[in-house]
Amino acid sequence: CIRSCQGLVACGASWELWSRAPEAADPAQSTRRLPTSFEGAATTEGMMAAAAGLGEHWRTELPLHAVLCRLREQAGEAGPGFGRESEEAAGSAGPALPRDLLFGLGSELFLWSGESSAFYVLSLRSLGGESDGGLSRYQTLFCINPPIFEVYQTLLSPMQQHVALIGTKGLMVLELPKRWGKNSEFEGGKATVNCSTTPIAERFFTSSTSLTLKYAAWYPSGTLEPHVVLLTSDNTIRIYSLSSPQTPMKVIALSNADEETLRLSKGRAYTALLGETAVAFDFGPLTTVPRNLTGLCEREEVLAYPLYILYENGETFLTYISLLHSTSGLGKLLGPLPMHPAAEDNYGYDACAILCLPCVPNILVIATESGVLYHCVVLEGEDDDEQMSVKSWDSKTDIIPSLYVFECIELELALKLALREGEEPLESDFSCPIKLHRDPKCPTRYHCTHDAGVHSIGLTWINKLQKFLGSDEEDKDSLQELSVERKCFVEHILCTKPLPCRQSASIRGFWIVSDVLGPTMVCITSNYECITKPLLSTVHPASPPLLCTKEDLRITASPLRILAQSPDSFEKHIQNILRRSSANPLLLKASAKDSSPPPEECLQLLSRATQVFRDEYILKQDLAREEIQQRVKLLREQKKKQLEDLGYCREERQSLREMAERLADKYEEAKEKQEDIVNRMKKVLRSFHSQLPVLSDSEKDMKKELQTIQEQLRHLGNAIKQVKMKKDYQQRKMEKGSSPQKPSINLNAYQRKCIQAVLKEEGEHIQEMVKQINDIRNHVTF
Repeated sequence: CIRSCQGLVACGASWELWSRAPEAADPAQSTRRLPTSFEGAATTEGMMAAAAGLGEHWRTELPLHAVLCRLREQAGEAGPGFGRESEEAAGSAGPALPRDLLFGLGSELFLWSGESSAFYVLSLRSLGGESDGGLSRYQTLFCINPPIFEVYQTLLSPMQQHVALIGTKGLMVLELPKRWGKNSEFEGGKATVNCSTTPIAERFFTSSTSLTLKYAAWYPSGTLEPHVVLLTSDNTIRIYSLSSPQTPMKVIALSNADEETLRLSKGRAYTALLGETAVAFDFGPLTTVPRNLTGLCEREEVLAYPLYILYENGETFLTYISLLHSTSGLGKLLGPLPMHPAAEDNYGYDACAILCLPCVPNILVIATESGVLYHCVVLEGEDDDEQMSVKSWDSKTDIIPSLYVFECIELELALKLALREGEEPLESDFSCPIKLHRDPKCPTRYHCTHDAGVHSIGLTWINKLQKFLGSDEEDKDSLQELSVERKCFVEHILCTKPLPCRQSASIRGFWIVSDVLGPTMVCITSNYECITKPLLSTVHPASPPLLCTKEDLRITASPLRILAQSPDSFEKHIQNILRRSSANPLLLKASAKDSSPPPEECLQLLSRATQVFRDEYILKQDLAREEIQQRVKLLREQKKKQLEDLGYCREERQSLREMAERLADKYEEAKEKQEDIVNRMKKVLRSFHSQLPVLSDSEKDMKKELQTIQEQLRHLGNAIKQVKMKKDYQQRKMEKGSSPQKPSINLNAYQRKCIQAVLKEEGEHIQEMVKQINDIRNHVTF
């Protein structure tokens, strides 16, 4: 009881500080959280603070910027109804439209001010520097021709040169000025810059007072001239070019003319009452159009952007848009796309937003006003699917894809407070339109903004799905990994409606800033309160490989690294245990100076936060601790057994080493004995062959060789005798011819040279023959 009273007093004190936030000296105090003991949802901020650097400065200084402080003062002077009148006027035909008046470009944030019809450009780089003038430094981009309608969304073009100012009664395109100077600021850093604007379909909206603009987007091509795609309340999509802003270059009718003729007295068609009107659309990545729609030759391929159109009753239609081709099949409305598994309520009747994630296959996110999100995978339709289109022309030849609902998520728009004893739970009927935002860096994550706060959703199963679709049909391992994969990760970042009986502080602007320390959410509320909060790193894009890294197939990975990366590792098991299904978001209260919540509601809010911390933190940490303790005990037993095995292996190694030494000695002795035995065997064989009475083959060969040599010696002896006889004959002739003196013969140099060469050859030949004779003599004598 004492603890409950203390918690009640603490909670009441926090609400008292909350109510005084507009009068506080520090503008950052206007955004209050739960008491310090309940700041579990901000554990990521504590982790990021450890890596404090320049990236942390702008997060703390941005809420203190002079522009935001001045806008907060104006909102405080206007009273608690500031911004509500325009929202109610904009959404008079239905629920209030979600605002999106903030976007980023590089290190700059652009905030649209409807009161001054201008953009305030805040530089985050100047906030993170050492200079003190960063809080008061900004640029103002004025419109030369300001819009006469209320702007509820700003949208940057794909080429980042134009900004679309979107309202329910028109659309205007602002052209960003040129940059130059040291810091690459607009027009060299001027404080105020005039920007040219181009109204789109101004004549059309002025002449048709009953028509409203329901949705608008840029044509996603980054190489063509900028084009704007508009969805109006007459169930028609029109595409306008900036070169001809008053005449649509393409018109796509989403309903038949007969349906539009049936109107009520107030001007609304019967199709709108039945929910058969389009409420939003989104482009998918560039793809090849099916050949049955183009009607061209087989060799020709037509590339176009698929346009997914969402109707209020939950049905989704498809058409292909290409501004480079004008075939008859492009622009044809296909659908409704069949959804599997089928549902009786067609997955809700209050659809409000659609988003196509940039991945293959395409994944559609369909949001409803009740806070339910459907993640649908777009795959080719099967033959047994109902492919007949009700809304398209010549539907018998159209083969359309199917939507496979992978999972369904229900967001906690309003906090579910803890109930007192004996109190029955009350179903919350709070609903509001939801705005879906792509993440600028991570394609597997998106964000939701609504009147009750901000949610961030990460799809961790996309990689497993792509692996399964890219594998063989018999690959059951990928299918099993996909089936056991945990569903998407939902992070409740900000809650602007902590109590059911209190008015919410709607979101005016939302953007994700990516810096060195990771992605950070920047949120601007209707009272120009600025909230910056780092996002969890559970879902993050894959880091690009370094230029110095090369894949080497010869290098094998470490077994411990392979074990840590396996899907059954203990680390991932602990992560799954500690993963939270709900959290305590940052709480923000709508400005009301003289109102404070009753103690009962404070106690319920405190009990809810305590229950979340108990269920999502303490209990899971206790379970993880038990798992770790059990794992440590098991590892200690395994370590003890391994140490025993290690000692036994060391003893065995020592014994094997001694045995190897003994075997080596025996081997040397055996080798020496073997050599002795071989020598003795040679001697025995030699003596045995010498005593045989029959000649061996080698001896026979030796005998033949000796006989041959004997014959050669006989012939050589005869040749020597002949040579000696010739020598004696020549000597006698010389003696007879030497007595009478004959006249001398004169020889020239050439003749002498020839005679000397012949004599030299004969001398060498004789010398060689003598040498052979001597060798034969020596051999015969031997």
